[in-house]
Amino acid sequence: MSDTKPTLAIIGGTGDLGTGLARRWAKAGYPLVIGSRTADKAEAAAEALGALATGAKPRGMANRQAAEAGEIVVLTVPFATAPAVLDDIKPAVQGKLFVDTTVPLMPPRVARVQLPPEGCAAILAQVRLGEGVRVVSAFHNVAAHKLEQLDMVLDCDVLVFGDKAEDREPVIKLAEALGVRGLHAGPLANSAAAEAMTSVIIGINRTYKVDGASIRITGFAQK
Repeated sequence: MSDTKPTLAIIGGTGDLGTGLARRWAKAGYPLVIGSRTADKAEAAAEALGALATGAKPRGMANRQAAEAGEIVVLTVPFATAPAVLDDIKPAVQGKLFVDTTVPLMPPRVARVQLPPEGCAAILAQVRLGEGVRVVSAFHNVAAHKLEQLDMVLDCDVLVFGDKAEDREPVIKLAEALGVRGLHAGPLANSAAAEAMTSVIIGINRTYKVDGASIRITGFAQK
């Protein structure tokens, strides 16, 4: 990876979370490739980002081609469709840093924690993609609609999980580019905590009529 900003491929980049991440990273100057099930939809989403981009013009491609074009690949699809997408892009992500944002929400009881047999979605992704892919897990507890509002200050932290600190570090920089604090949160298996917390937060939002609660780690100074 060069000293310049790496090219980010956002798989499922036309969904709510993918769109929010893309808008902020485009504004921060990251070269973007938007992936979707169909190239036409991805191209339209990339075109819509053009006015925000402070770096290279965003491009849109079908998911596998987007994964091939990205230096860092970010998965933002729903948990139900993740296995099929992982299988499709597996050949294109070998040797790359892969960021999994997936949360195992099981409708209709999305406010109930329901982790998969593998322990968490991030481990499922690592198993599915194989040892040749460096999987890091992050961005579970950031409200997508708040990411899309570029003038909104995001009052939250992003927990970043991965088996190697050197793999987590670039993702922490991506979090900071969004306007939030990224924190090393330990090995990939620890992603179960943040994935489960998403269901807890959904329940809190419903109970207290909160517009997108999030998490903040206290006890040490902000950067």
